[in-house]
Amino acid sequence: MTQDELMKVLCGGESSMVEFKRCSDLPHADTFETVCSFANRMGGDIYLGVNDDGSIVGVDDKRAVEIERNIANVTSNRRLFSPAPTVETERIICNGHTVIRVWVASGSSVIRYKGVVYDRVADTDVRIDGDIQISQMYIRKQNYYSERRIFRYLTPFDLRADLISRMRNMAVAQRAGHPWGSMSDEELFRSAKLYDRDYTTGEEGFNLAAVLLLGKDDVISSVCPAYVTDAIVRRDDVDRYDDRLMVRTNLFDAYDQLTAFVRKGLPDRFALDGDKRTSPRDVIARELVANSLMHREYSSPIVARIIMDSASIRTINASRSFFEGRMRLGEFTPMPKNPIIADVFVQTGIAEKLGSGLRSLMKASELYTGEEPEFEDGDVFAATVPVSRTPGPAEGRMEDKDDHDAAIDPRNMSALENAGPTKGGKNDGQRVSAVPYEGVDSEYAIYLSLRRHLDAIGMVTVPQIVKDTGLDARTVRKRLQVMVDNGQLTVEGQTRGRRYVAVRQDR
Repeated sequence: MTQDELMKVLCGGESSMVEFKRCSDLPHADTFETVCSFANRMGGDIYLGVNDDGSIVGVDDKRAVEIERNIANVTSNRRLFSPAPTVETERIICNGHTVIRVWVASGSSVIRYKGVVYDRVADTDVRIDGDIQISQMYIRKQNYYSERRIFRYLTPFDLRADLISRMRNMAVAQRAGHPWGSMSDEELFRSAKLYDRDYTTGEEGFNLAAVLLLGKDDVISSVCPAYVTDAIVRRDDVDRYDDRLMVRTNLFDAYDQLTAFVRKGLPDRFALDGDKRTSPRDVIARELVANSLMHREYSSPIVARIIMDSASIRTINASRSFFEGRMRLGEFTPMPKNPIIADVFVQTGIAEKLGSGLRSLMKASELYTGEEPEFEDGDVFAATVPVSRTPGPAEGRMEDKDDHDAAIDPRNMSALENAGPTKGGKNDGQRVSAVPYEGVDSEYAIYLSLRRHLDAIGMVTVPQIVKDTGLDARTVRKRLQVMVDNGQLTVEGQTRGRRYVAVRQDR
């Protein structure tokens, strides 16, 4: 690495793949926690001799070799790292200072440091203690798609004949002359890759994608017992729900049932797309449901959810992604989580080609409320589409529009971005129920809930975050107080009606 290349990295700051360490002596434990978190995520570079703000202080030239030797010894010590991560070091001279770059490769298995698993979330090393989070990490490390898992003893009698015909007819209706229209059932299964061969083991048969798309309900529940989509409306009865639908059937029927439920739960507002009258609600329902069904990690125990309240509609489902954080169009490369299921959805007209669904959702959201949706990817994928700026009965009365806009001034959001997990943060909150952000690190879950409510209504209360995260009120209140002390939030109201708002900036 050249000096100019190093300066560009330092100007970019810390991220999910970049970490700065001062390292006045030999590397401390937090350096090796970062090695562990990088190896468990996407890999990355640690720069020793650099302050957190990117300024260079350098390492002691006389101890550079000793530092490099220490890194090699610690990372190869099986009593400290299990298994050993792949690490390389490089010395860079910049403005008379020596900086040591430690390159960490993404590991093929889950790596522990001193018996503890660390993961990388944004620019933070997060200690992972929960079984669900660790299982999600194992899923991410898999080098195959779970939808390709073959069931040798599954036969055509375990599939629904009406769904096979429906799949064929939908493809022909979508494109005249579609080859599926003239194929036999066996040819159709092979063409759609629903009947597959594992060339590693030699096994051949129907796979998990075939079960989810065409299987009978009892077969689906036997093969994939954790599969369920829990859709709820929570506006008037915020303690429980106003309406609820739990779906455990095949993906074709699940798509129909869930889109109908979302359409019923959202107000229909017609809008003009150019000179054409359209219903953005229908697009939102179609794209959110299709995305949740296509890109879910079905081997995960995390329950997929669709939640509609007075502020937004959001979906939460297990994912398998190497990317962590907010997704913005043009800044990420779409990756199919289940390419076989996604291709069937495209062929039958349920979904469009990869990446176009998010663009359609962005456009529909702007037509619906004038606001953009938010997408957070990682081990848990969350999509949030605003539906109203007016708070519901349990969310309190919003002040006038000028006060609301001031409370969520975009210039404040940079401060809120730093409200995620702290360095070496531990998941110390106790989850009490099945909730939208279940399986997410406690501090990061608080951050997601906080940002959602501030974006929607400009304020948030402790009970609202408790409902979103399932954490106890004491944990939530403690985290919010840290942000108040740091000048990121202010408190309004007395104990019973206390609410938190973002610090306002002078315009």
